[in-house]
Amino acid sequence: MATRRLRPGTGRLGAALLAGALAGVLATGCGAPAATGADDAHTTAPPAASPAPPAPPEDLCTRVVVHWSREVLDGTTYGDYQSMGLSNGQYEILRNVVDEARAEKGRAGAAAADALIDRRAREGCVAWYRSGGPGEGPWQ
Repeated sequence: MATRRLRPGTGRLGAALLAGALAGVLATGCGAPAATGADDAHTTAPPAASPAPPAPPEDLCTRVVVHWSREVLDGTTYGDYQSMGLSNGQYEILRNVVDEARAEKGRAGAAAADALIDRRAREGCVAWYRSGGPGEGPWQ
């Protein structure tokens, strides 16, 4: 691998510029804040917001099944459950939801099919997790 040689003196100049810039940053960022009033000395930063609790598994299942059900219904994608990131159980829910949504779309239109997808995906995921959700095997 070829190395690039700097002109004489540029290495030291670059190091000196870097050191000067670093010193400037440290000087401005590390000093104690000036007090503007009697109460300023006793103020503290507000506590950091706690992270949101994790979503229940049936909510995550619903979101992913709804997403892929709409994609499959619109005909913009097709894949097996693994390529969609679904478990076998989630894919089974998706297939049932899409079958019902196709029939609903033919009867009542796209808006009715979307509402059915939301409702049936939720029902399917809640029932699936109520009965234990995924099993021990990676495909379940």
